Amino acid sequence: MFKKLDYINQGLECVFMEKMVAPLSSWPWENFGMYKYLLYGPLIGKAIHSFMEEDRIKDEWFIHILILCALRGLIYCAWSSFVNMLFLTFNRRINQQGYDFKQIDKEWDWDNFVILQAMMATLACYVFPLFTENVPLWNSKGFIAILLLHVGISEPLYYWMHRFFHGNYMFKNYHYLHHSSPVLHPYTGGTATFLEHLLLTTIIGIPIIGSLMMGYESKIMIYGYVLVFDFLRCLGHSNVEIIPHRLFQMLPFLKYFIYTPSYHSLHHKEMGTNFCLFMPVFDAVWKTLNPNSWELHKEMSANSSEKKGRVPDFVFLAHVVDVLSSMHAPFVNRAFASLPYTARLFLLPGWPGAFLVMLVMWARAKPFLISFYNLRGRFHATWAVPRFGFQYFLPFAQEGINKHIEDSILRADRDGVKVISLAALNKNEALNGGGTLFVNKHPDLRVRVVHGNTLTAAVILNEIDPSQVNEVFLTGATSKLGRAIALYLCQKRVRVLMLTLSTERFQKIQKEAPLEYQNYLVQVTKYQAARNCKTWVVGKWITPREQRWAPKGAHFHQFVVPPVLPFRRDCTYGDLAAMRLPDDVQGLGSCEYTMERGVVHACHAGGVVHLLEGYKHHEVGAIDVERIDLVWNAALKHGLKPVSSK
Repeated sequence: MFKKLDYINQGLECVFMEKMVAPLSSWPWENFGMYKYLLYGPLIGKAIHSFMEEDRIKDEWFIHILILCALRGLIYCAWSSFVNMLFLTFNRRINQQGYDFKQIDKEWDWDNFVILQAMMATLACYVFPLFTENVPLWNSKGFIAILLLHVGISEPLYYWMHRFFHGNYMFKNYHYLHHSSPVLHPYTGGTATFLEHLLLTTIIGIPIIGSLMMGYESKIMIYGYVLVFDFLRCLGHSNVEIIPHRLFQMLPFLKYFIYTPSYHSLHHKEMGTNFCLFMPVFDAVWKTLNPNSWELHKEMSANSSEKKGRVPDFVFLAHVVDVLSSMHAPFVNRAFASLPYTARLFLLPGWPGAFLVMLVMWARAKPFLISFYNLRGRFHATWAVPRFGFQYFLPFAQEGINKHIEDSILRADRDGVKVISLAALNKNEALNGGGTLFVNKHPDLRVRVVHGNTLTAAVILNEIDPSQVNEVFLTGATSKLGRAIALYLCQKRVRVLMLTLSTERFQKIQKEAPLEYQNYLVQVTKYQAARNCKTWVVGKWITPREQRWAPKGAHFHQFVVPPVLPFRRDCTYGDLAAMRLPDDVQGLGSCEYTMERGVVHACHAGGVVHLLEGYKHHEVGAIDVERIDLVWNAALKHGLKPVSSK
């Protein structure tokens, strides 16, 4: 099989290079994408046909195979959700690094082995029809038989096969894929080459077929063996130590009969040790047991509830937008969270469950960790306040929301966090004065509270070239961002049409401008005033009807949440202010709401810059216009880039 590589060299045409890959290393359906699930089609058809027939006992195993596939997928997904529940598992993580986009993409097709084993199980139903008929529901002898076959054949066979794949040729051409994931995850257990899973299928099948041939088969035995096998594979690759060390202290022999996540993690660090499938006794017998296995387990599990994980240097305090977007979290679906959020039909069945979780979150009322990444040796975490967007507009809810934000700030202060940045509505002016409320109430805070809007203003302003633009129409003109944008542009001799009905608030802002620039600020009260202005800066949501006043070819810059609807086809619309994180960011594996991979909202980036620059002041309340260029240049210096310059 050949793999095609494309590259362009100094403007020449694309040249295709072919590289031979090892036999059976690629999956036959590798290029099918989502269409690979059509391979279940014949099995589903056979199952439906057998179900509709009056005498369906003969073919009932086609239905069981489908049920098993669904249950196996559910086990892996449930483990993935648990592993990514950082608010539960963070202090138990063996490797503190996060899952990055590269690893997520590499493990995207982790479930290929389920399709393969479904096919082989279907084939077995045709090859051994006598053994698959009239299988009883329960047979106690079958459990003894399958356990003996597993321990006596599957475990040692896997051990030596595993060691064989660590040979130079086999590792280089096959086993490297499994070891290429820097942080273990349940999906890592399913990520391997086609040949490896062919052999693993044989290892799983030996105890099942053996018990069938001995006449000790039962449905519960087959279901139980396969599902327990998957459960233990996920356990070993979970990167979360959940087996208490006290268990091994009470029953020392157990440590040789059940492996732990920390035990298996050592195999991925020191690959010449800990080869067993599930039972370390075989490593002990053949002298490949890592001597640090029990010490690491003791360190990771003993008093884990009292251990404190690494304290982040920076916290981005976010909140959920709505019920559907609450499912855009790594602990719900890692793959979905690694893509920019958009409402999809497959989310609708999960809406009732998400709503119930929302109610539980309201009752719990405690911020929780949802993601983290590493930048320049600094640990950056995202906490979420358990409140939804619409609640911020309920007058009776504001006091409670501020209490949650305050608790988060005080918790960050106690833990030693250096900077906490308030996201979106958490810094709403009407709610808490852009964070001023907390700074005034707690003047001795060591953590720096930041709204990040200085960089937000800088991103918007750097999209407007004063040499090309002489007039701007500004909505939300008297808001925190609107004021800063107006004052900055007027000093660049750009005429700013400020839409506001409050003459008092307009005049207050106008007086802040130097005397020679005050005439560049003009109050307008109707959208009609902008019918000849092609540059709109939208800070307050505008309807399609209001957009009609923009002339043909106008561009809508915006800092309004949610973004305005792109109603005009003869106009262009900018995205929300955002910046791309530096290329050396590590452990970033989820997208920030609708942002692309590696892109964060400008207020998030503003907090990052505040940390990297080591600023000692709080950035709350009104934006200091004099600092806009300073913060912008600092962001560029640290490798952050505006999204428009990808």
